[in-house]
Amino acid sequence: MDSTILIVDDEADIVSTLRDYFLYNGYRVLTAENGRQAIEKAGKQPDLILLDINMPDTDGLEVCARIRAFVNCPILFLTARIEDSDKVKGFGLGADDYIVKPFSLDELGARVAAHLRREQRRGQAPRVHLDDKLAIDYTRRRLYFDGTEIPLAKKEFDIIELLSSHAGQIFSKEQIYELAWGYDGDGEASVVAEHIRRIRAKLAATGMRPYVETVWGVGYRWAK
Repeated sequence: MDSTILIVDDEADIVSTLRDYFLYNGYRVLTAENGRQAIEKAGKQPDLILLDINMPDTDGLEVCARIRAFVNCPILFLTARIEDSDKVKGFGLGADDYIVKPFSLDELGARVAAHLRREQRRGQAPRVHLDDKLAIDYTRRRLYFDGTEIPLAKKEFDIIELLSSHAGQIFSKEQIYELAWGYDGDGEASVVAEHIRRIRAKLAATGMRPYVETVWGVGYRWAK
């Protein structure tokens, strides 16, 4: 593996276990035991970050919000328990996935590998003009309307990438979660709905036509 993982947790035994597991599986590993160290180590541009939410000084949510300005890699939260409302908040700050403790190391490893594979595929995608004014740069992960970039959170772009690259195809909320977040989407409808709401608000603010359509009782699609 050429990928580097940053592991952030204030529990030394968890850090040690995860470090040994990922080193054994061929990854390079960085570690941090608090929010301050996490922000410092994130500057080394790891390929993926495993970030504990409940830390004593600066919690994972604040760390995520602060590093998203200069880090574009997947961020996977580690947490003992999580409500849908908290997930929506975390995804809004730039999180990519949640891993609930206690977790299987093999399950965690599979999720990490899935996120890294998706990042590699995205790096090979071209820039596409969807009409006279709208363009999506899949390589640089940016959306432009009439030459002006529309700022998007990481997961907002992931959803646009999924829908726009399959224009006309209907995706259920569960399918969107599974494909954009990389794992089983059961029970994640509220998370997807909130991201769709934010995407629509940003697109509408530019005056462009509503590309993300609702197919009632089924899901969403990108208008052809």
